Amino acid sequence: MSFMAAAKVFACPFVFVALFSLVASDPDLLQDLCVANKAAGIKVNGFPCKDEANVTEADFFYSGLANPGVINNSVGSVATGANVEKISGLNTLGVSLARIDYAPGGLNPPHTHPRATEIIFVLDGELDVGFITTSNKLISKSVKKGDVFVFPRGLVHFQKNNGDKSASVIAGFNSQLPGTQSIAATLFTSTPAVPDNVLTKTFQIGTKEVDKIKNKLAPKKT
Repeated sequence: MSFMAAAKVFACPFVFVALFSLVASDPDLLQDLCVANKAAGIKVNGFPCKDEANVTEADFFYSGLANPGVINNSVGSVATGANVEKISGLNTLGVSLARIDYAPGGLNPPHTHPRATEIIFVLDGELDVGFITTSNKLISKSVKKGDVFVFPRGLVHFQKNNGDKSASVIAGFNSQLPGTQSIAATLFTSTPAVPDNVLTKTFQIGTKEVDKIKNKLAPKKT
């Protein structure tokens, strides 16, 4: 094998690693840990690190996914996050979890996670799940207890419980804080509001219909 050919073979793995690093969701960590110091008041991409002398096991523990979440909304589902906002030790680690519970007939409405791919594991029940590609193709499947399904980063996706029993999943993300944008709520309940003439032209509906949708989606006052 010539020197040039050997060099090319040797370089291939490093090129792959370099390219993969460019599409990774969260940046790689530069130390063993960087527990989030949420009281620092400093704006960075993530959170500044807590003094390691003050780090404890509590920074890496959370029991909030053990039990089903309380569903108290019109769509019939609730998501409980286990991200850096709940587990400070996740800062810079590039992973997080969530538990999603569905009432019979419940829906996790079409939404996106701008910073992460999502993978779900069905704990109980059966769901119809799917995502829409940028070429407007629906990829969907019915999943049941023990099944796994993946939603690519940034694509609109949903989960629907069409059964007569409750369902639940554990979702994993390759980001410490994947972010969630529900399509309907984003467009109809933003602050400041999206102009009515944008919504009427986009959805080919009148202002009365826009007002009805806004009223239905508005957060309930407690």
